[in-house]
Amino acid sequence: MDAKHGQQARWMVGACAASFLLLGAGSIAFGTEQQGQQEQSQPAKPQNPQQGPQQNPQQGPRRGGGGGGGRGSARKPPQDGIVKPDMSDTIRVAGYADNWFAMYINGKLVAVDSIDFLPHNVVAIDILPEYPMTIAVIAKDNADPKTGCEYGRSIGDAGLILKFADGTVTDASWKAKCFFHGPIDGKTDDPKVRTEELPANWFTVDFDDSSWANATEWPEERIQPKQPYFEHDFKGAKWIWTGDLDLDNTVLFRKKVEKPSLNPDAKRRWTTKPDIDTSGPTPVK
Repeated sequence: MDAKHGQQARWMVGACAASFLLLGAGSIAFGTEQQGQQEQSQPAKPQNPQQGPQQNPQQGPRRGGGGGGGRGSARKPPQDGIVKPDMSDTIRVAGYADNWFAMYINGKLVAVDSIDFLPHNVVAIDILPEYPMTIAVIAKDNADPKTGCEYGRSIGDAGLILKFADGTVTDASWKAKCFFHGPIDGKTDDPKVRTEELPANWFTVDFDDSSWANATEWPEERIQPKQPYFEHDFKGAKWIWTGDLDLDNTVLFRKKVEKPSLNPDAKRRWTTKPDIDTSGPTPVK
């Protein structure tokens, strides 16, 4: 190929390359403009005001701040001087009864044994203590209301033990009174019972129990508790009942705790009071 033809060939190759570049740039620009028009033509998806802002599902749900089940950004800042209790302010309570019990603290029902009879079980709960603290318990042994017997003509025994993490335990300082006794004199061949109506408001703070006798402490060997008792910490607590472990079948117990024995100088840290109304008829009689 001579010099003239070589120069023409190089010019044609350069022109073709420029054309391809211009054509590619135009396609890119057209595609970008078309995509923009499509986005503008699609209306924005309305947002449900109850759902709040959309979020990345990999981030998980948003959490309200400041403790408690708030509504995220709708939560108002806490008022000055308000201190809320948390779980570090609570104490653990464990109780075991032969056969059943329910417990009130400062007039409020806080625990009911979920198993009426067998198997024996431990009830463990968390409470927010308020001192002075009045504890009132109704405990029942398994006994037929008409005969005072169990399993036909047998006589059972009873018992109650409680331990609070503040150092409060059952012992002979508790007050106790029987309201269902039988069979009278232990006569199972012709069983008869003696009952007394529970006094009104026996579980309240201002109830007068001054005429009640003190509880009687009973040895563990006499109670013969089952395995759940040994799986919990009852160290320092005593088994209590009235003076008749076999024939007194329904017993009320009361104890007023002025301050926690393990930390007598402890002060209430929180300043809030509940607004919820939990009043109503007494479920345990």
